[in-house]
Amino acid sequence: MDDKAVLHRYLRTRRDDLLGKLDGLDEYDARRPLTPTGTNLLGLVKHVASVELGYFGEVFGRPAPKELPWLDDDAEPDADMWATPAETREQIVELHRFSAEHSDATIEALPLDAAGAVPWWPEERRHVTLHQILVHMCAETSQHLGHADILRELIDGSAGQRPGDPNLTTRTPQEWAAHRARIEAAARAATDEK
Repeated sequence: MDDKAVLHRYLRTRRDDLLGKLDGLDEYDARRPLTPTGTNLLGLVKHVASVELGYFGEVFGRPAPKELPWLDDDAEPDADMWATPAETREQIVELHRFSAEHSDATIEALPLDAAGAVPWWPEERRHVTLHQILVHMCAETSQHLGHADILRELIDGSAGQRPGDPNLTTRTPQEWAAHRARIEAAARAATDEK
């Protein structure tokens, strides 16, 4: 597998994992803010889909035929990070799928050294290659997937990329509670010693 295929596979996997964080949730839990800055699961999906369209579309002269009013200059700040009541979950999931298809077409059509320009970056960093943008979007998507992991755990205790994730230790709820208590005790003891 060549470098482009490896990066593309990682991006596709992270996209699917992010979208999977919505599985089984009701409307409220998919939308509700769980941090002081308003971070929410549906907003993360909307944001990643939106920026991916820009990076794999506009940057390489392949703009998507889709209007994203929340990214307009006169849009409310952070409008891409949450869903209004008028925006349905289905619309945002479809945007995510459309964005992935559009981005995949760009990735498949261009070589890794294809030149692009990111108009919203400073001039000294603006000129990029497809390789740079693939790495950037793998990192961006993974960062937001990490946010989504934590949000989903706060909502219903689900952890990991999917049920039975081999990267998580298998514990009962009681064992997790004991594990958390052990960490809390260690944190308090470290603070008390100072």
